[in-house]
Amino acid sequence: MTESSATQTKATAEPTEAELSEQTQVRLAKRERLIESGHEAYPVSLPITTTIPAVRAQFPDLEADAQTGVKVGVAGRIVHLRNTGKLCFASLQAGDGSRIQAMVSLASVGEESLSLWKELVDLGDHLFVSGEVISSRRGELSIMVEEWKVAAKTLRPLPNMHTELNEETRVRQRYLDLIVREQARNTVVARATAVASLRATFAGHDYLEVETPMLQTMHGGASARPFVTHSNAFDTELFLRIAPELFLKRAVVGGLERVFEINRNFRNEGADSTHSPEFAMLEAYQAYGDYNQMADLTQELIQNAALAVAGSHVVTWADGTEYDLGGQWDRVSMYESLSEASGVEITPQTSLDDLLAHAAKVGVEVPHPTHGKLVEELWEHYVKVGLTRPTFVMDFPVDTSPLVRDHRTKAGVVEKWDLYIRGFELATGYSELVDPVIQRERFVEQATLAGRGDVEAMRMDEDFLRALEHGMPPSGGMGMGIDRLLMAITGLGIRETILFPLVK
Repeated sequence: MTESSATQTKATAEPTEAELSEQTQVRLAKRERLIESGHEAYPVSLPITTTIPAVRAQFPDLEADAQTGVKVGVAGRIVHLRNTGKLCFASLQAGDGSRIQAMVSLASVGEESLSLWKELVDLGDHLFVSGEVISSRRGELSIMVEEWKVAAKTLRPLPNMHTELNEETRVRQRYLDLIVREQARNTVVARATAVASLRATFAGHDYLEVETPMLQTMHGGASARPFVTHSNAFDTELFLRIAPELFLKRAVVGGLERVFEINRNFRNEGADSTHSPEFAMLEAYQAYGDYNQMADLTQELIQNAALAVAGSHVVTWADGTEYDLGGQWDRVSMYESLSEASGVEITPQTSLDDLLAHAAKVGVEVPHPTHGKLVEELWEHYVKVGLTRPTFVMDFPVDTSPLVRDHRTKAGVVEKWDLYIRGFELATGYSELVDPVIQRERFVEQATLAGRGDVEAMRMDEDFLRALEHGMPPSGGMGMGIDRLLMAITGLGIRETILFPLVK
C-alpha cells in the first residue's frame, strides 16, 4: 500500500440520496469558505507547466528518497487523500489514468495553507500543485508541494475507487466510469485508434471521406424502421437516416469514384447486446469494384485496426479469450452451407411452402415471410451458431437485397456477403445494383411489401432513381458498424463500446 492510498476519505460506490444531499451541503459550505478566504473554487486558468504523464515519463526510475531539483506545476483529480499532522498526501490522477503523489508539509506551505488544505480539500477535487519532483521514502514519485490551488471544487463524492461500479452506473454515469475504471478509458482510446486506422487504410487506397445528410425526406439504404421527425422550417416530415448508402451512390454517379463515410445511423428498433438505436457506421463505395474486392478491403480494414489497437492480429478480449483475426478469412455460400447444416437441399428455387413447412418444423417464425427472409432465418438457426472463425457468408436471396446486383452466374441470388465475427454480423458488402430499370422494379416490390404491413420495407425513391438514370459505373460497396468493430477487437458488449449509449 502506498502512502497516498493507505487511507482515504469515506466514499461509497452507491451512496443514498440522503447521504449525497448531506455531503453536497458540506462541500457547498467548503466552496463558500474557499471564496471567503480569497481563493477561487473554479479558476479560469492555472500556472500549469507540464502534465502528470510527462513527469512520470521524465522520471521513470527515481530511487527512494531522491530529489531532482526540478520544479513543476501540474493538475489532476484527487483520487486518494490522507491527512496527518504536519504532512498530508494526495494522489492526483490525469485523464489517462496516470497518477502522481502530492506531499503537502507544514515546512513547505506554512501553517495557514496546511490548515486550509485539511479544511477544504476533498476526494474528487481537481487540484493544481507546484513544487519539486522527488521520490518519497517509499519510492513513490511525488511533488513536494510549495503552492496548491483548487482547480475545480466537487460537490458530489467520488465512488469508492476500489469497488466495482455496477453496470447501471457505468452506463448512465459514464463520466464516473471513466474516472474509476481503466478499461473504460482504454476502450475510448481503442475506438479512436481503430477509427484512425480505418481512415489511414482508406487513404492508402485513394478514398475520399465525405459527409451525407442525416435528416432525409426519404429513408432508404437498408431494411429498417426509421425515426420520424418534423421540420418546422420546411413544414415537412423528415427521417433520421437509417443508412448513408443512397447519397454515397449519388456521389459515385457524380464522379467521386472512391468514397467513404463514418457517421451516425438511427434505427427505431430494439436494443440488445449487439444493437443500439443510435450507432456509428462506416460505408464505402468503389467504382469499377465488386463484392469480392470489397471483401478483400474489409478484411484489410479490420486486420489493420486490430493491429493498431492490440499490436497483433490475435486480440485478447475482456474475458481473457484470445481470438485470431489474422490470415485469409473463410468464404462460404449461404445456400450451400444451409443445405449442409440442415440435411435438406435448399436452393433459390425451393418453394415458399416448403420453406414455411421446414421453418415450422424447427420452430423458426418469420413475420411477413418471403423466400429470402425464411432462408436467412433458417441459415441463422442452423449455421450461424457454428461459425467460430471470421467468415464471409456469400450470395444472398434476391428479395431481401433490393439494392444488390444479380449474381453473374447463379440464378436467384445476388452478389452480397455478410461478415460474421464472434457470432454476430460485423459488415456487409455488395456488387451494387446500378441498372435503374431493375432498381425501379425492386423498389416496386418493396412498396408491395410495405403495403402488406412490412414497416422495414424501402420506399420508392424517385430522386435516387433519377441519379442512377444519369449513369452509375459498376461498383462495389460495403458497410460496417464501428461499435461492432470494437466489439470484435475488445470482446465487449455494444453499450461498453459506445461512450454515451442511449439508455431507457
